Amino acid sequence: MSKAGVRVGVGTSFRYDGETVEVVEMAATTAGNEVVLKDGRGRLLRLSLKELLFSDRAAINPDGPGPSADDEGEIASVVLGQLGEAERREILERAEHVRELLTGYRSGSPELVREGEPRDEYAPSTSLEARYAAKAAELGVSSRSVRRWVTAFREQGEVGLAPSQASTRKSQVAVDERWVETAVEVMVEHADQSRPSRTVVIERTRARVIARFGEGVVPQPSRATAFRLLEELERRHPLFRLSAKRNRDIAGRPEGPYGKLRPTRPGEYLLMDSTRLDVFAFDPLTLKWVQAELSVGMDWYSRCITGIRLTPVSTKAVDVSAVLFQSFRPRPAGRDWPRHAVWPEHGIPRTVLIDVEGATGPGLASPPLVPETLVVDHGKVYVSEHLTSVCRRMGISIQPARLRTGRDKGPVERYFRTLREGLLQVLPGYKGPDIHSRGERPEDDAFFFLDELEAIIREWTAAVYHCRPHSSLVDPGLPGLRMSPAKMFEHGMARAGYIEVPRDRDLAFEFLQTKWRTVQHYGVEIGRRRYSGPGLPEPGVRSPYDSPVKNGWPFQVDPDDITRIYFRDSATRAWHTLVWEHAPSAEMPLSEDALMFARQLAASKYRFPDDRLAVADLLERWNLGLGTTIAERRMALRLSREQAAIELPASESETVVSLPSVRKALGQDEQTAELWEPDVVTETGDDDEADLEDLAGEDDFYADALEDV
Repeated sequence: MSKAGVRVGVGTSFRYDGETVEVVEMAATTAGNEVVLKDGRGRLLRLSLKELLFSDRAAINPDGPGPSADDEGEIASVVLGQLGEAERREILERAEHVRELLTGYRSGSPELVREGEPRDEYAPSTSLEARYAAKAAELGVSSRSVRRWVTAFREQGEVGLAPSQASTRKSQVAVDERWVETAVEVMVEHADQSRPSRTVVIERTRARVIARFGEGVVPQPSRATAFRLLEELERRHPLFRLSAKRNRDIAGRPEGPYGKLRPTRPGEYLLMDSTRLDVFAFDPLTLKWVQAELSVGMDWYSRCITGIRLTPVSTKAVDVSAVLFQSFRPRPAGRDWPRHAVWPEHGIPRTVLIDVEGATGPGLASPPLVPETLVVDHGKVYVSEHLTSVCRRMGISIQPARLRTGRDKGPVERYFRTLREGLLQVLPGYKGPDIHSRGERPEDDAFFFLDELEAIIREWTAAVYHCRPHSSLVDPGLPGLRMSPAKMFEHGMARAGYIEVPRDRDLAFEFLQTKWRTVQHYGVEIGRRRYSGPGLPEPGVRSPYDSPVKNGWPFQVDPDDITRIYFRDSATRAWHTLVWEHAPSAEMPLSEDALMFARQLAASKYRFPDDRLAVADLLERWNLGLGTTIAERRMALRLSREQAAIELPASESETVVSLPSVRKALGQDEQTAELWEPDVVTETGDDDEADLEDLAGEDDFYADALEDV
């Protein structure tokens, strides 16, 4: 049998720096074993034996046959791994026969003798030719086959007895390579197009082969052979079995192995993305079932959700800024949230810092941190001037993901799926991930307003998602330990030793939209609304800003509460609040959309309406319960629970309404919870205006619609 070892001594040949050298002397010194080498020109070279054996500059020249790394055959584990259990048993049995033929013992050693060994026909005193003949007669094969087994066993051991068909299998479809290359070319061209049939691909391939090489030059396969070939090529270039969107995603994969950013501490990378939720929500402004878009911010290291914002129909730049600001100053936790879902007021986990006074405070909904880098896609709201200017001001870099490459934000995409499977599908109004999974009328079950749905998602994230172990959150030192996002945040903080927090509470104003206006004697006018208050510069004072408006000043506007705007004095750097002149008529926060709706109602009733008359009349009718449309009733309920997208320093705490189905989805005890049973009412979608008119006349229900408020 061949051996892997080679004797090293005087006369052994090596290749050293591209030249053939021979060992002529070996010596033991105080520094270690050394050898003296002689090259082909008779020059002598002395170096250590360690350098000769382990350096990349030297390689030994074997003096006989043996295994080598550049052999054509596969290694033993690869060859044996391709065999089935029956084939392995057959090879082991054949190897025992070969060892018995050579040594007289099936184990190959006299120390492991079995009962009845050695048999007379295989005794060492018997000639080798007689043993060949006896083994061939015993197995019922020719003597030539037995000799071939013995030769293969001596060279490769048991692997040499494996059948030759166990090697790498090649394509069984015999087609000219030029035809195959053309078929692959046609399949790749359809990656960005609608999915064709196999017949179309075959016909186009045949026509292109004839046009490129000539008639009759390349043999054309039969239709059945071409179908089998396309089935084999489908493994490399999917085109027929998957969806067209999935095929485009596979075609857009990078050629090399995937790479990714590896966060090392909390706050290093913040993933931000928006998605259309698979559940209907109720818009109190238009009284229609609307699509809801969810925007979130996720800390990549810990998978903690640091910001949540739910918007109807589409997401605006101010909504994204609100999500970013929530990572600076998290929203307060709900009053009835479980203790494990509430973060201390200082945001440092209780296991890292002893929380003495945190139990008395309301706590936070998520940990506070200042992100170092934002990872976003190329949506308009994420590359808007509003967001980029805020990030530039805060010292946050923006890392855009590749176009149509969802895997660059894989963790937040996985959160959206977990949210759908863990919460949304058990809520009323769930419509499924696609049109094929939708029920007959899912909008008939929708009950939640947008703000209620956002509160439900926020509580589920804090109580369930942050506390459930994730398979992707592991410590390399303890790969078997699965951690939750909350535990991973604690681990990251203990590992890094710190977290970054906002240095100034007034940074909240910088996340609002900036409007450039001039200062007049009556104040400032934005959207036909006039604001005034202390801190405004005198009319006619030259503005120090190079604004797009001549002599314009910057004002920060919150579209969810237009009753006030904010202005910073350029000299004292102090923020001032400017109040809308008709704010006393609005006894609650008023959004810009609600004001536009009030103007439409006033225009239909008065000949010369103004904002004060419109808002006062609208709110008075709401408060008296004399509204004539469902839109007015529902808008009053919405405005009573209105909360600004960005929580400014003077904001109030949020009130969350929890229904039985929501408490069940959040895993809370229904027996100890105080349940509220709403009145049952059938409402319709936006495609049935006749039913809306009928419902508007049902005063027995809508007359007391505001009693819960």
